[in-house]
Amino acid sequence: MLFAANHPNSFLDGVILSTLLDETLYSLTRGDVFQNKMVSKILLWLKLLPIYRTSEGTQNLAHNYNTFSDCHQVFKKKKIVLIFSEAGSVNEWKLRPLRKGTARLAFSSWQQGIDVKLIPLTFNYDSFKKFGKELHLNFGNEIKKELFISDTDGKQLNDVTQEVQQQLQSLIYEAKTGKDAKKYFYSKKNPLIIALLFLPGLLGWLAHAPLFYICRIITELKFSKSDHYDSVLIGLLLLSYPLYILLCVIIAGNYDLISGLLLFILLPMLLWCWLQVKHLFQ
Repeated sequence: MLFAANHPNSFLDGVILSTLLDETLYSLTRGDVFQNKMVSKILLWLKLLPIYRTSEGTQNLAHNYNTFSDCHQVFKKKKIVLIFSEAGSVNEWKLRPLRKGTARLAFSSWQQGIDVKLIPLTFNYDSFKKFGKELHLNFGNEIKKELFISDTDGKQLNDVTQEVQQQLQSLIYEAKTGKDAKKYFYSKKNPLIIALLFLPGLLGWLAHAPLFYICRIITELKFSKSDHYDSVLIGLLLLSYPLYILLCVIIAGNYDLISGLLLFILLPMLLWCWLQVKHLFQ
């Protein structure tokens, strides 16, 4: 399966989809981040495959044939590839013009007799800065090769690209600002839930505020005006949270072993309570 998606929120888009799928997901990623050999090995281990754009040097475009060949092997194993058809990430609520890479990958697979299902997909966020956000993933209809039989390869590529563009346009939440995007998101506010979870939620906020604000300050120092802000912040929180829990448990355990073990269980539960309360107030 080949998911053809918009790309509003940097590497967080691929990470979120990976957590939702039972199957292994391979994502096409900007090629310039593969320049370092050690970094390249890590990215490949994470199932990220390099794709080069003309802006990253026309001399690198030939490497895309190798990546397409890798994708063909992935498809033959009945696995999934995610391609961001806009070929770039921008924090905005609209669809940008698509490149032809999606159509080229699909057709190169079909020409080899690989039965790839091409599915449009949109990521729709209610915010790119807020922690505890809401996200809707909208899936389109399968695009089949039989619908695009044509005399020339160029027309086939144009027709498939146009079909992907039209489907993505119908699936995306278009808005000028985050405030305008709110109309697409409906959060039911249950007073009973707020009443029951408010106190443990407040404790959860107090317990996790040091970690959150340290990560946010670090992110703002480097990425305050970058479209990678949201992805970097959540990535820092994801990687540092187990260490934070361990540190809290060790500190509490030095005074009382039982308290340390209880803290290991309670901290994630209290954080969950805070996120529920915070979401209902938004």
